[in-house]
Amino acid sequence: MTADFTGRTALVTGSTSGIGREVARQLATRGAHVLVSGRDAERGAATVEAIRSSGGKADFIQADLADPASVQQLAVRAIELGGQVDILVNNAGLFPFAPTAEVPQQEFDEVYAVNVRAPFFLVQALAPAMAERGNGAIVNVTTMVATFGLAGAAVYGSSKAALQLLTKTWAAEFGAAGVRVNAVSPGPTRTEGTASMGSSLDGLATTTPLNRVGKPEEVAAGIVFLASDTAAQIHGVVLPVDGGRLAV
Repeated sequence: MTADFTGRTALVTGSTSGIGREVARQLATRGAHVLVSGRDAERGAATVEAIRSSGGKADFIQADLADPASVQQLAVRAIELGGQVDILVNNAGLFPFAPTAEVPQQEFDEVYAVNVRAPFFLVQALAPAMAERGNGAIVNVTTMVATFGLAGAAVYGSSKAALQLLTKTWAAEFGAAGVRVNAVSPGPTRTEGTASMGSSLDGLATTTPLNRVGKPEEVAAGIVFLASDTAAQIHGVVLPVDGGRLAV
């Protein structure tokens, strides 16, 4: 059964490239009005144009998730453009890798601002209205390294581990009101953002049973599933889309 999002508005953060862009495309293909969000207006305009040229409905909202005021304005603009937000996909994230001893405080603060604080306050701004309507879906994008220790991933992994716990907490808070909150945990995935990882990305992939790097569309399919009515009975889960890494 193909998910149908006709008449629904979806806000997808970090959707001008990579996994987020593919999520926006798949949601729009299935009828959603997609609000594309990111820092780069040029890439945002290109993403919106690609969706519209394929018959979908999309608008772009520029936002810097490291800035609390920009996060609040993003929620306001999303409601203005969409009328309401039915689906929130917290996809945007920073993923630096460095030994703990070499992490600057500013980098630590920025990662937690984007990966934890921004999703928290977007949910605070948008989930209560979903609860009042008795319907809504929130999908957070985490990572497989939120679940096991990987040298160099202390800041990134711990920030996403926090988001995984928030996923379960929000499911407990909002589930009875009809708002489903779940997460997808990707493994190594080839995107513009991971291009700088070079061969280390392929090295991570060799630790998975699938033994290859994932594709954005494969991760996006899991996110779209969790946002859909097909997943109506699924609350508070973290779905691994990681080539089986967490299964071994």
